[in-house]
Amino acid sequence: MKLQKQLPVALAVMAALCSGNAVAQEFTQEQIDAIVAKAVDKALAERQEKIDAAIAKKADVINEPESPAQSPDMAIPFGVKFSGYARYGAQFQAGDQKFVGVDGSYNGSSAIGRLGNEGNGGEFQLSKAFKGDNGAIWDVNVMIDHWGDEVNLKKAYAGVTNILESNPNAYLWAGRDFHQRPQQGINDYFWMNHDGQGGGVKNFDIGGVQFDVAAVAAVESCSPEIMNDEGNPSRITCTGGSGTGDKGNYAITSKVHGMKVGPLDLELYANYGFDSKAVESDDRLKAWQGGVVLSHTGDNGVNKLIARYSDNSDNSVYNKTDDLKTIYASFEGLHRFTQQAQVEYLLAWHDYSNDSDNRDDRRNYNAIVRPMYWWNDVHSTWLEAGWQRVDYDQGGDNHGWKLTLSQNISIAMGPEFRPMLRFYVTGGEVDNERTARVNGTNDETLDSFNVGAMWEAWF
Repeated sequence: MKLQKQLPVALAVMAALCSGNAVAQEFTQEQIDAIVAKAVDKALAERQEKIDAAIAKKADVINEPESPAQSPDMAIPFGVKFSGYARYGAQFQAGDQKFVGVDGSYNGSSAIGRLGNEGNGGEFQLSKAFKGDNGAIWDVNVMIDHWGDEVNLKKAYAGVTNILESNPNAYLWAGRDFHQRPQQGINDYFWMNHDGQGGGVKNFDIGGVQFDVAAVAAVESCSPEIMNDEGNPSRITCTGGSGTGDKGNYAITSKVHGMKVGPLDLELYANYGFDSKAVESDDRLKAWQGGVVLSHTGDNGVNKLIARYSDNSDNSVYNKTDDLKTIYASFEGLHRFTQQAQVEYLLAWHDYSNDSDNRDDRRNYNAIVRPMYWWNDVHSTWLEAGWQRVDYDQGGDNHGWKLTLSQNISIAMGPEFRPMLRFYVTGGEVDNERTARVNGTNDETLDSFNVGAMWEAWF
């Protein structure tokens, strides 16, 4: 790493000394110092530009990786592009829980903080781009994932941009995709999720505002099953965790983005869910949801406010419950005191209310803070503290806390850089006063102490 930092500077100095008639010229020490200082400043400025660019792309790189067909004037990469996300490691459990989780959480154990509290898995994508003689840029994308010891086909779609003369940046697509799944990082929450298969258009320009719209269907679940058949006694009906057809749950999704409200960036979501006759008639319901995101990016960091309301659903209009109403609101951000000292934080609230059956009505409250310090470009220390309370209308409440200390080795300085190695220790305590159930026992208080090592990368 040290050699990589020094090499551009050395090359710049050599180039400056050797240019023109510099070889034959004698320099004073002051002139040499000035040349070196200029070269160092230039190298550092270029490095900072790369860091700032990576920070600006964080949401796209982590949560919504772009397809190769990004813009009409892009250079088509040679061959097949490999990208994805993965994390794998081992964790020794010395307490009651492998992951510190409060019963009734809106997002499992990650709602109290994901650091040292997440399992293994990955998503691996292959993409190929093509450019036609008419200037249109096409891409084909295929992704498999590995979560829960299942390997599934999660993406298989094609898209094209620079095909509409009046709207060259519009991206038309069809197939199976990760669709409308905005994610929060520190609690690993997809506060909307409509993964499935269908088609639509993204980045359709309307007077400087970008518009996305799509019609998508949930993919049918399929568990491996051996069917008795005289011709093939061991015929397997399907393999993996997902099928190929539509499940019967559909959604019309829309998003308006690229809007400014003073210094704030504004995004609006509106989705409608319905069912086909593949769903039993008595169970066919309709659902809708709306969401708003306000974000501000400054010199010292970023802050984001999210609010979502759902009727007959929660984070997805695919999954419907009659008379259910949910509200999710959160405030999250990152503040850079210096490049070496930074902190991430989140406050979230989730209300779950059912007018027909209020036995599970509850409110989630949680807070997470993660101070981070980089000793150099490679080594950093993170401390994540999380607290959560699940307040039920009937029968009391559940609550808990978690604390994780992680020593990390990464490719560069900053929370957005991967690959990363993490060596961590996690402690916490959960009191499930209302829903205490652990392996059939009635233990309310669960203590946790875990030690682990993990690597994480997006690429």
